[in-house]
Amino acid sequence: MTETAFSPTERSTIHRLPSRGSYNRKEVYDILDQGILAHVGFTTARGPVVIPMGYARRGDTILLHGSAKSRLLNELTKGTDVCITLTLLDGLVLARSTFHHSMNYRSVVVFGHSSVIEDPREKNAALEHLVEHLVPGRGAEARGASEAELAATLVVEVPIAEASAKVRTGPPVDETKDLEIDIWAGVLPLRFETGEPIPDEHTPKDKPVPSYVRDYPQGRA
Repeated sequence: MTETAFSPTERSTIHRLPSRGSYNRKEVYDILDQGILAHVGFTTARGPVVIPMGYARRGDTILLHGSAKSRLLNELTKGTDVCITLTLLDGLVLARSTFHHSMNYRSVVVFGHSSVIEDPREKNAALEHLVEHLVPGRGAEARGASEAELAATLVVEVPIAEASAKVRTGPPVDETKDLEIDIWAGVLPLRFETGEPIPDEHTPKDKPVPSYVRDYPQGRA
């Protein structure tokens, strides 16, 4: 990481409410590291496609993976421009007018050029990184991928060439004249929370739940 901020470009510049935008690399990466599901957009011969995918950030790169048989994902192996978006929804903002209803959120838009990871060792390391991003601590216990499993998996990396973050916080912004309307207004917080872990049928009943599962960080989405 050599720059503290991304340089805004024609496509990454935030025009709508730019005061909520940020090109700070740490802020962008903090939001990316909090999330676990992103939407990946790219263009194919049949038109544009957006796919929800698990991901992980490794340094200045986004890692993606999927089935090697996926025709759509194989488009990414050809080297194509990719747009990756992520939104963490923090609350519904209820104003006194329908016009001023909104959401509190933290979002990131990333642009980069995809390339496939071919080397088996690099591919395995990328998959381990993806698992650790999803469930920190799991990689130390789970079996690594076999040669056959690596061959069946497509792993793509997208260097983060351009990126911006946008964040909304706080209460509704009502018109002064609307403050006299006698209704409740404010924020309904939203938060992703984990439930009680459910063991599969092959896990012994006396097997304790790992701490990284029991204490999984709240708020990820």
